[in-house]
Amino acid sequence: MTQTISLALAAAVLILTAACQRLPAGAPSVPESSVPKSGVPGPGLPETVVIPAGPFFAGSDSAERETGYRLDEAAYGHSVTRQNGWYDRERPRGEQTLPAFAITKTTITNQQYAAFVAETGHRAPDVTPGTWRGYGLIHPYERTRRHAWDDGSPPAGRAQHPVVLVSHADALAYAAWLSRKTGMTWRLPSELEWEKAARGADGRLFPWGDDFDQSRLNSHDQGPFDTLPVGRFPEGQSPYGLLDAAGQVFEWTSSPGNTGRYLVKGGSWDDKGCGVCRPAARHARPENLKHILIGFRLVRDL
Repeated sequence: MTQTISLALAAAVLILTAACQRLPAGAPSVPESSVPKSGVPGPGLPETVVIPAGPFFAGSDSAERETGYRLDEAAYGHSVTRQNGWYDRERPRGEQTLPAFAITKTTITNQQYAAFVAETGHRAPDVTPGTWRGYGLIHPYERTRRHAWDDGSPPAGRAQHPVVLVSHADALAYAAWLSRKTGMTWRLPSELEWEKAARGADGRLFPWGDDFDQSRLNSHDQGPFDTLPVGRFPEGQSPYGLLDAAGQVFEWTSSPGNTGRYLVKGGSWDDKGCGVCRPAARHARPENLKHILIGFRLVRDL
């Protein structure tokens, strides 16, 4: 009798798990928390936070941009970002309104991306010396090797680090694959979606408030000058619980910049100051760029 009951329970669990993975977005009967989280070989569902519908403040005013410049000058001892007008091109501060959506709590990790690579044969994150030199970046090619994959597998000890060395098209391909696997529609966030998730509705300068605190993010101020496992800074979360929205890695968005470029947001592990880590900060990168400073997270509509 005991064996029969155990077998029946096991069968019920298998049926429930399969049903969870087939549920469409917004289905009320089974919560996302009951679905297995990401891993190899199956993708599961990335953990998400819900961003409610409604108004919020986006962009920056002259006072916030001045704060950004002063943070940079204090950290670097020069005024290059001010001289180049890095923050002058930010969206003017104002009220925006968005419908509700869900966004992954952290950036997509190497482990999550590995399931996609293993199943589809998509090119693993890497870059050739010639391509890297062609980017004209300040980081030497040798620094990319700690982030590059070996024979389709993530670097040792970095399964929970953000996946980097991925182009905008690579991020879109992962989103399309995850959509097919889960029956939900995943996509890159727009700039406004990303910004609301990162700073809340009140237009604060950083995810945690208006004062910069280097202990709340992975930046070059006190970090290891490298990526870290995602979620290491819970004290740096946004009002909605979004993690690593400042520092760690820049993140691709679906919002275009000038021709052939897309906006990235968030700052990275090699920035300090950290004016560029403000959610209002923005700049565009070439869509084909595979950078050690750029990863991505995904959203889905509710």
